[in-house]
Amino acid sequence: MAHQQFQTEVRQLLDIVIHAFYSDREVFVRELVSNASDALEKLRLKQLTESAVYEPERELRIAITTDEEAKTLTIADSGIGMTEEEVVEFLGTIAHSGTKKFLEAAKEKGGAQDLIGQFGVGFYSVFMAADKVEVTTRSWQPDAAPVHWVSDGQEGYELEAAPADTPRGTSILIHLKEDAANFSKPDHVRYVLGKYSNFVGFPIDFNGEHLNTVQAIWMKNKKDVTEEEYTGFYNFIAHTEGKPLTHMHFSADAPIVLNSVLFVPEENPEMMGFGRTKPDVALYCHKVLIDSKPDKLLPEWLRFLSGVVDSEDLPLNISREMLQDNSLLRRISGIITKRFIKHLTELAKNDADTYEKFWRGFGRYIKEGIVTSWEHKPELSKLLRFESTFTDAGKLTSFADYVSRMKENQKDIYVLYGASRAQLEHSPYLDALTARGFEVCFFTEGGDPFVVDGLMKFDEKDIKAIDRAGLELPPMEDTAPDAPALDETAAKTLTDWVTEAFKDKFSKVSTTDRVTSAPAIALQAENDLSPEVKAYLRAMGQEVPETHPEIAFNPRNPIVLKLAELQGSDTELAKLLATQLIDTALLRAGMLDDPAALAENSQQLLEKLLNK
Repeated sequence: MAHQQFQTEVRQLLDIVIHAFYSDREVFVRELVSNASDALEKLRLKQLTESAVYEPERELRIAITTDEEAKTLTIADSGIGMTEEEVVEFLGTIAHSGTKKFLEAAKEKGGAQDLIGQFGVGFYSVFMAADKVEVTTRSWQPDAAPVHWVSDGQEGYELEAAPADTPRGTSILIHLKEDAANFSKPDHVRYVLGKYSNFVGFPIDFNGEHLNTVQAIWMKNKKDVTEEEYTGFYNFIAHTEGKPLTHMHFSADAPIVLNSVLFVPEENPEMMGFGRTKPDVALYCHKVLIDSKPDKLLPEWLRFLSGVVDSEDLPLNISREMLQDNSLLRRISGIITKRFIKHLTELAKNDADTYEKFWRGFGRYIKEGIVTSWEHKPELSKLLRFESTFTDAGKLTSFADYVSRMKENQKDIYVLYGASRAQLEHSPYLDALTARGFEVCFFTEGGDPFVVDGLMKFDEKDIKAIDRAGLELPPMEDTAPDAPALDETAAKTLTDWVTEAFKDKFSKVSTTDRVTSAPAIALQAENDLSPEVKAYLRAMGQEVPETHPEIAFNPRNPIVLKLAELQGSDTELAKLLATQLIDTALLRAGMLDDPAALAENSQQLLEKLLNK
């Protein structure tokens, strides 16, 4: 048996591996199985190009065995194998290993636990857990002699001829350290293999049992995958027994090689009270797991998805630290996100019932995406669903459908926010729009103003909230020309009096034709915070700046006509009545900060009227 020294750089690397603290020792199993898979793939290519391959009939497999008593783990393959020269080159010197680059990166990072394998030095990770390693290998070349390599990972290694009957491929016998003896226990190794190597493209035999029975369906043509296979794969990766609501199977060759299968669950766990979900889309490279839950693989608003993304363009075993700041990962994220948005768009077009179910369960994520992913906002806006004045209760519509129904003299899209459809249907803000035959969209979830106001436009048409000041509407025919109304002089007298009586409270007091039923409406001034934003600031314990809404009176309302009369004859009663009308308008607009004041004023107004 000949003793040979490691190259200096290899000794430095092994010193890092052996003496550094590793929180994730199981990575060495992943590395060796990945190397075995590569060796099998190379042998398969040789069989296509070479006429003479040693043991051509031998099946391409990976065999893994444990021995608790001896505290050993063996990982063997029937792949391409190595000659004696290749053993020295790949396992004892710097050639082709990337060891020098690894050492430079390790010095920069201050450690190596996240870098093992990144530069092609995955084999050396075995010394995280091994006291001694024996490699027995036979090349695919018929005339090559089998070789036995032994090292304790210290100064060098022993090299000798292996038995003549050594089969083709490579077998790695790992003598485990005392504190790594759990890698000789079947249950633990089975867990590690299931975590990292379930989808390796070659059969894995573990202690005589075929292990990787779940296929990597994301690498197959979707025409060759049945619905039962999709469901079975979803059950496996999502740890559930149900069916997915929908799935997307996506492959691309350019600009990045990608294969992906993503699933939407039938139920939203966040709506079921399980708290905020975590991303559940795993990242693979050549069917080898890189990270089971990478934080930045997809945007946060897609956290409801389960599935797999596999990219051959990623460096195998890229570290988690590098994943956090990797331009290629950001490009992958952008491609997958755009493709999933397209999938939802096609689902909405071709299977409206399934999309409606998706929307009712997961629509809040689409809204979150509109707010947080500005680059996807235009396409996400097409996925929004809501009720409107033109739909029956419970029936949903879209902005695209809304635009198709717009009147010839209508230039904007009109929306109204509130707690429920029932509340909005009684809103005084609807009066002017209904009278003109214009449709109004109802948005009834707490964050909707942030979402829709953030859009600003759809299909080049402005989106306008009808409870805001400055809303311009086309003129409307006077349907009741003989009805009593304040003339221009009386209207100015009233609004001037209210402005003075409630000095510095309102940005503007006017009369309007935007209301036909209520005596008055409150309008959010252009620079004022919305009620929703004010509520958010209060919830966060922040100071809420003072707002100055506009008040607009209905000049045809009998109560307003009476107010104008009282303003000149009974100022005290007029002030109580004006306060009642104004506070009611503010309450209906969600702008009344102290509802108790309305009740108190109501009592004073009643007492005044009863004592007249």
